Amino acid sequence: MPVIQKDDRLILEHPKGATAEILRYGATVVSWKAGSSTALQPIERLFVSGKAALDGSKPVRGGIPVVFPAFGAPTHPDHVKLSQHGFARNSVWSFSSIVLDSDAGVSVKLTLAPDAAIKVQFDHPFQLEYVVTLAEHQLTTALHVKHTGLSTNPPFEFQALFHNYIRASANDVRISPLTGLSYYDKTEATEEARATPKVESRDGVDVRKFTDSVYENAPGNYSIIWPSGAIEVRTQNLKDVVVWNPQQEAGSKIGDMEQGGWEKYVCVEPGYVRGFVKLEPGQTWLGQQVLTAKI
Repeated sequence: MPVIQKDDRLILEHPKGATAEILRYGATVVSWKAGSSTALQPIERLFVSGKAALDGSKPVRGGIPVVFPAFGAPTHPDHVKLSQHGFARNSVWSFSSIVLDSDAGVSVKLTLAPDAAIKVQFDHPFQLEYVVTLAEHQLTTALHVKHTGLSTNPPFEFQALFHNYIRASANDVRISPLTGLSYYDKTEATEEARATPKVESRDGVDVRKFTDSVYENAPGNYSIIWPSGAIEVRTQNLKDVVVWNPQQEAGSKIGDMEQGGWEKYVCVEPGYVRGFVKLEPGQTWLGQQVLTAKI
C-alpha cells in the first residue's frame, strides 16, 4: 500500500523505495528517505533530534515544520496572541484524501480549519490545505491558504515558511546562490543591528558559526552541497529564505536538541517572512517547495 494510515501519522511509500512520514500533529514531515540518480539506496534526508517530542506535546525539533501565520515572534497587530511561529506546527491536522497514487508518485492532502483554540489566537475565516507528494528522488510540499470568508469580510495578512532541517554535515555544507542578496542577521546583539540589512558576499554560505540569516527577495532555487551529499530546493511564491544553524553557542541551550545535533543539519527555510501576504475573501495563496536528492 502506497499510503499507510496510522493513528499519529501517514506513511508514503514509492514503488522505487523512497518513503516519507507525516505526523498528523503539525502536519510535520519527520522522515524523507530517498536515493538519487547516482546513489539508488534510499537514505534519510531530514534531521530530527533524538530528544524531539513526537507525541504532540510540543512542536517537533526537526523534519519540516509548517510555519503559519507568523514567522518568529509575532510582529503584526493581528498576531499579538500568537506564539512563536504560529499555530500550524502544533495543531492536529485532518487527513483529507489521497491525491495521487501512481508509479510517478504518491500524494496526500491534510487540512486545518480554525477551531476554538485557533480562533482565540487568529480570528479570521481560513482553511489550510497541505499537499505532500513523494516521487522517486523528490519531496514536494505545497501549502494552500484560502480565505473562506464572505465578500463583506476584511482581508487578512499572514506569513508562511517551510522550516526544513536538511540532514547534512553542518561544518562542511555550502548554500548557494545567495551572493549579493540583502539579509538580516538575527545573531547580532542589538535590535538596531538585527534590523540593519547586510549584503551577502560569499559564493557559498556556510554555517560553521551560529547562523540565523533572513534573506529577502531571494532567487527561489537553492543548492545545498556538502562532501557526501547534495539537495536542490525549488520554490514557488516564497520570496525569502532563512539559513539557520545554532552551532554549540546556541544549540547547547535548546532543551530538545540532542548533544551535538547542530553538527548534523542545516536549516534552509523558504518562506514569505519579510512583510505579509494579504489575502482577500475567496482568494487562495499557494506556497510550494520541491526538494530533490542530487547525490
